[in-house]
Amino acid sequence: MLRERVQAAGVTVDLEPPAATREELARVHEAGYLDRVLNGTLEPREERRIGLPWSPSMLARSRRSTGATVAACRSAVEDGAGIYLAGGTHHGFADRGEGFCVFNDVAVAAHALLAERRIRRMCVVDLDVHQGNGTAALFEGDDRVFTFSVHGASNFPFRKTRSDVDVALPDRTGDLAYRQALEAHLDTVLDASDPDLVVYIAGADVYEGDRLGRLSLTPAGIACRDEIVFRALGRREVPWAMVMGGGYAQPIEETVSVQVETVRIALSAADGTLL
Repeated sequence: MLRERVQAAGVTVDLEPPAATREELARVHEAGYLDRVLNGTLEPREERRIGLPWSPSMLARSRRSTGATVAACRSAVEDGAGIYLAGGTHHGFADRGEGFCVFNDVAVAAHALLAERRIRRMCVVDLDVHQGNGTAALFEGDDRVFTFSVHGASNFPFRKTRSDVDVALPDRTGDLAYRQALEAHLDTVLDASDPDLVVYIAGADVYEGDRLGRLSLTPAGIACRDEIVFRALGRREVPWAMVMGGGYAQPIEETVSVQVETVRIALSAADGTLL
């Protein structure tokens, strides 16, 4: 639905993202877990933790989703910006998936670009309502990737993993308090991390109508959030890639509308019209 809305606005969308290769996935994920996913031999407890049953289409989707994030990051380094209309599977760990995340796409992309020497440092700005516990764990102690997460304190995952900077917000946090929290940390994070590339996880699940979100941002508040991020990136002229993260409103059209506005703001940032 997001793709259809973006295309209807006249934006060209690549409908065939490349599948992540085994080599790319193996830089992040342990061989045993990777084999079980690729071969369809996940244990029932592993499927329950992921929240999705294994199927050939689940595997294909997971590999292409990860490959698309890698492609968006390569595009960002080459052209200044890249947007992927899904992704942000930040609950993927080296040895397991959870929370609808099979592979950790941002981590796979980071290691791919580091291995290719396209970047030396990356910053993950994770504004999904759920803490990026897998990403934090994968880059703990790795100075090449700085992890920053603004999330709901009492939301999933209930056992958090420490990011480089975590900002945990109480339930029902609204537009003003969220904006103040983001502005209090974002510039410091970007200056401290000194990145060659920023990956922005623009979760729509901070929306007040999200059934899994527990925060209270209005669509206008989410647009303000996105503008704060892109203006900060624009001031630094740092390449960026955006992935969409979560969104679980009912009806789902409300999530899609939030995401369409996020994409519109990202496109205006990419072409220099976001003032």
